[in-house]
Parts: sequence; C-alpha cells; structure tokens
Amino acid sequence: MIGHRSTANGAHFAFTDRWGGVSAVPYDSLNLGGAVGDDPAAVAANRERAARELGRDPGRVVWMNQVHGRDVAVVDGPWGDGPAPDVDALVTTRADLTLGVLTADCVPVLLADPFAGVVAAAHAGRPGTTAGIAIAVVETMITLGADPERTTALLGPSVCGKCYEVPAEMRDAVASAEPAAYAETSWGTPALDVAAGVRAQLLRAGVRAVEGPAVCTLESADHFSYRRDKATGRLAGYVWLDGAR
Repeated sequence: MIGHRSTANGAHFAFTDRWGGVSAVPYDSLNLGGAVGDDPAAVAANRERAARELGRDPGRVVWMNQVHGRDVAVVDGPWGDGPAPDVDALVTTRADLTLGVLTADCVPVLLADPFAGVVAAAHAGRPGTTAGIAIAVVETMITLGADPERTTALLGPSVCGKCYEVPAEMRDAVASAEPAAYAETSWGTPALDVAAGVRAQLLRAGVRAVEGPAVCTLESADHFSYRRDKATGRLAGYVWLDGAR
C-alpha cells in the first residue's frame, strides 16, 4: 500500500508500507530494495507495481546507491545501463522523472519547491545525519533555483528516538555533530532521534515547512525494520512534480 500526498502547487510525495507486492518471506511483500537478497524478478515487479499505482513511468524512476554519506547527485535522466552513483541524495528539475529513496529505519527525506521546479530525495541514517546530508541536499537545491522558505520537506517512516537504542559513546559522538539527535529510549537507555536531527538541519538550512515522520518502523508491523528483523525488505519514498509522466 502506498500513501500519496499532493500539494496545490503540483508537488507529489509518496511513501510505501510493506504490503501489496509479490516478494516472499522475509521480504514480504512490497520489497523495493534490490540489494537485500530478494529475488530480482520480484523486486522488479514490485517497483513496476508501485510506480504504476502512482501513475508514474517505472522506467523514469531514478534510484541511487546509498552509502551513508553526504554526497548529492543532480539528475537529468535515468542511469541507463550504468550503475547508480554512490550518493545519498538526488535532486532534479525534470518533471518527467520520479526520484526514489530506500529505507528500513533510516529517515527518507522528500523535498520540493514547485515554484522553482526542483525536487529532491535523500537518505538520512546515523552517519549521513552526522555528516549533514540534509544541509547538503538543500544547498544543491538552491544552486538550481530553489528557495528554502518555499520548500516543503516530508520525513517518512523511520525508527523513532524512543526505540533507537545505541551505546552512550555513539550517542555522544553523533550529538556532538548534531545535538538535536540526542535521545533516550522509553526504557531509559541512550538513544538517537535521527529524524529530530534531520529536522534541525533542515530548519537551519532555511526550510520552514518540515513534516513527519508519522510512523516508527521498529514499532510498526506494516513497515520493514532492519533493527527489528535484520533480513527484511526496503520501503520507498517517491517525489515528483506535475508535468510529463
């Protein structure tokens, strides 16, 4: 099942849950990740199914090879037969493209400034948030004409700060780079709130309209969670603008 939200000025945001696809256990059923051990044919069928449900051309959905870094790629078209770049954010001005990001506890970040015709999708895990991926993607959007104050950002399903337990040393290291990520679990141990860190970075970058996440993946049986299940699928976030499909 896919949740799709559109704005009056032509931006579209969508996040999947784990249902409605063809993958077998433990990837059941709408696994959209191609590097988790699932049958490639099932992943391809799921990706086509999700794109068609959104009214998008599956061949014009652009993915990235996410590496938990800070690098951003500007996209003018699908990668073709070549490999996807090792980046953690994609930005485009092309309305005929749909940008995709894969997660299973990390924070999917979708951004759009429809007035400038710029959209972006970013993958923000613990290392990427420490490195400032959210700031890097906004900076790249600005180079293409986006205005942060016009930009809407949606944060999708991800593990919450009450559930993301980490060693105290790790929490301190991340919080030294991004204080807003400092958290404590519901049972009183050190934790990280990656979404809070991402939100703080977006606000510092000038983005005022930041929403979500509404779902904790570790708590939700309807979503994939690597921390909960280890062998599991990947959710997707999609962003695009009105225009050619």
